[in-house]
Amino acid sequence: MTRTAVLICPGRGTYNKAELGYLHRHHADKAALFAGFDAQRKDAGQEEVTALDGATRFSMSKYSRGDIASPLIYASTLADAQSLADDIEIVAVTGNSMGWYTALAAAGALSAADGFKVVNTMGTLMQQQLIGGQLVYPSAGPDWQDNPRRKTGLLDLAAEINAREEHNLGLSIDLGGMLVLAGNEAGLSAFEAAVPVLDDRFPMRLANHAAFHTALQAPVAAEGRKRLSPEMFSQPDVPLIDGRGQIWWPGATDKQALWDYTLGRQVVEAYDFTRAVQNAAYEFAPDQFIVTGPGTTLGGAVAQSLTQISWKGVVGKAGFKARQAEDPLLISMGDDAQRSSVSG
Repeated sequence: MTRTAVLICPGRGTYNKAELGYLHRHHADKAALFAGFDAQRKDAGQEEVTALDGATRFSMSKYSRGDIASPLIYASTLADAQSLADDIEIVAVTGNSMGWYTALAAAGALSAADGFKVVNTMGTLMQQQLIGGQLVYPSAGPDWQDNPRRKTGLLDLAAEINAREEHNLGLSIDLGGMLVLAGNEAGLSAFEAAVPVLDDRFPMRLANHAAFHTALQAPVAAEGRKRLSPEMFSQPDVPLIDGRGQIWWPGATDKQALWDYTLGRQVVEAYDFTRAVQNAAYEFAPDQFIVTGPGTTLGGAVAQSLTQISWKGVVGKAGFKARQAEDPLLISMGDDAQRSSVSG
């Protein structure tokens, strides 16, 4: 019996020490795919993806770089997307932040090679310019219940800081029960000083992350548009859901508009991952949401996005865990125990 699923592609921060060797462990059968990626890296004078994945030592300072993390995550994600069981019907594809580029390839709007070119180009440009930074702070409570007042208060604080002279701060990603904020050092530091520390972790700076999805990235977007042609883009094979929650339908997608969004608004305006997941649920009502690897960190944001709308009657963290134990709504391919239920 066929299962329907929405495929979700993770973004930066998902290839960490535990993921080192991910390509070699799970995708030894995809040497030809990776050889093409390696060739692009070699031509650009960069270390090959398979060599990075096959290293014996993980260094956060190295592997969190945009020109290292982005191609590794893309290769891992796309290989996972190509490894799904035959009884799974992908009804839509979405992604978080950098995962939008991978989603384009997973949905057929970019070839595997062109998708890698987009990811490697944008990841390298981000790292070369490294404009601003990002931090994460919870907007929901520990039970995952949506807290609109708290969320509004945090966004109002960010706006007030942004209005200060020489301060820049704004929403980068709406991430389930988390807000990812981005800005310059003055803006980020002012927010950190104004909010209480939670769980001995938050506010948490993200290493080697620039001020993604804000106007500070306009130079990166402009350079990306120079280097990446609209001719690379084609009609998607399955519906794509972008960082506004908008759906790009097969046979009805304006390819120029898709290029323009991908290398324009998607780079310089806030990314609403929460809405993308919720719209996927409302529009396609899948049996499951499948988050590809590497890593498992995006699963919480997907779960929180779904519980906020009481998807299939599931409310709160406890309710979600109970449903997962009985009949899983969410499968993370980065989790070996869950991976086996959806891989071919």
